[in-house]
Amino acid sequence: MQIVDSSHAYRDVGLYPPDQLKQHDQAIEVFATYKKVWNDGFGARGWKLNATIGDAEIIASTRQTGQRINTSVFVHDVLDHFLSGFGVSGHRSEAMALVQLAKRTGSDPRPDFRQMVNEDILNGRVSGESLLTFLPDRMLSLLPAVSGLTNKAIISTLRDAMGEDVLVEALVDHFFVVGRKGESHAVESWVKLGLMPENATRTGLALQAQLEKVDYEAENSNIDRLDASIMLSNDECVFIAKPLMA
Repeated sequence: MQIVDSSHAYRDVGLYPPDQLKQHDQAIEVFATYKKVWNDGFGARGWKLNATIGDAEIIASTRQTGQRINTSVFVHDVLDHFLSGFGVSGHRSEAMALVQLAKRTGSDPRPDFRQMVNEDILNGRVSGESLLTFLPDRMLSLLPAVSGLTNKAIISTLRDAMGEDVLVEALVDHFFVVGRKGESHAVESWVKLGLMPENATRTGLALQAQLEKVDYEAENSNIDRLDASIMLSNDECVFIAKPLMA
């Protein structure tokens, strides 16, 4: 079933362009690019899915993992966003992808949800859609029936009506609700690509192991750019990277 929403957070994986993903008989091929320095305002070293190049919200990532999660941000981008059929950025997309990450790794998304609430939503910032389309109906009902409220005015009104602590917890709970709405879409996306969703944990660990080898080599060889092809099937993960042709 095609899901349509104001944030464009849902993607049809069958419509990805061939420079981002190709489907083969027994596998899919995902394309990524490595640069020693990305000229995108962040200047980070690392990898980007081709699907994320040009998105101002996306910072290149490396093989590094966090303290709580045993796979990297790049693996998160590949499996929990791209293959699950969610946008590569935006708060709604990230909420749904973090639920997929939790299912895949056993991690608790609550700290990430709380960080997005405190750093973004409470400051009137929501990526990928308007604040009015992101907020739940119960919060919208607390707003005055006037048009033209700024995002900061909306948050200020909600803070006055609910109190900041209650507002924060309600927004964190809303992120859970939003995130769980993407579960069936993620399953359908993996199946459409010929992948078994129940293999997500194993696939993530296999991709992380491959990434660690390739990224270590790129870093220690001081390579400027690489063109990457990631072949994924239900039985195998192969990460091939070569110098990008001029």
